[in-house]
Amino acid sequence: MTARQARGLPWLLAGAVLLFAGFAALGTWQVQRMGWKHALIERIDARVHAAPTAPPAAQDWPAVTASPLDFEYRRLRLDGEFLHGHEVLTQATTTLGAGFWVLTPLRLADGSVVLVNRGFVPPDRREPATRQAAPPAGPVSVIGLLRISEPHGGFLRKNDPAANRWHSRDVAAIAAARGLPAGRVAPYFVDAEATPAGQWPVGGLTVLRLPDSHLVYAVTWYVLALMVAGAGVYVWRSARQPQA
Repeated sequence: MTARQARGLPWLLAGAVLLFAGFAALGTWQVQRMGWKHALIERIDARVHAAPTAPPAAQDWPAVTASPLDFEYRRLRLDGEFLHGHEVLTQATTTLGAGFWVLTPLRLADGSVVLVNRGFVPPDRREPATRQAAPPAGPVSVIGLLRISEPHGGFLRKNDPAANRWHSRDVAAIAAARGLPAGRVAPYFVDAEATPAGQWPVGGLTVLRLPDSHLVYAVTWYVLALMVAGAGVYVWRSARQPQA
């Protein structure tokens, strides 16, 4: 080893140590994220199989907005009357193909309004008259999962309320466009549960699979850390060998 290489060796090894520490820290962070994600999945699974409860009262709506993970996928029971004249269709891609979600405001007994995703319809069923069964009238009970509003539109596509084109279930924007009472619309919507076979819209299509790739990411970071450590040890041992 030349004198110049000997002077640079400490810096090289110091860089290797920093890289090893960084990769190892990232691996540990992913392990922690994996634990958090598994706990979240368990909570969601418990929520969707729990007995339905009353929806959050109006005074609790700020808590829903502030801590959505504490409320999303809660199983609720809503009693009220649909406002079919304010129905909105939003773009949807489901296991049944491409089409629309049918979102209909439900007015509760206290006058508050909850947007209900009644389910999926294909393009040829977008008009209510094509859906075989008449829309439910009068007092109804809906059981479904609380979902958090989806503002700003879909992927690379913005909602266009003026043209009645919706790519996401943006509760506030839909409420404003449909003239629903300000301050009386819940800041979430509810995915209705499955409907009888042959009826449109088709409910119960909520996707509950959460991405869980943290183990793969953790292994990747740890492998990179070991590779850096191995390279550092190789360079250090090479430097200690006497030159011929």
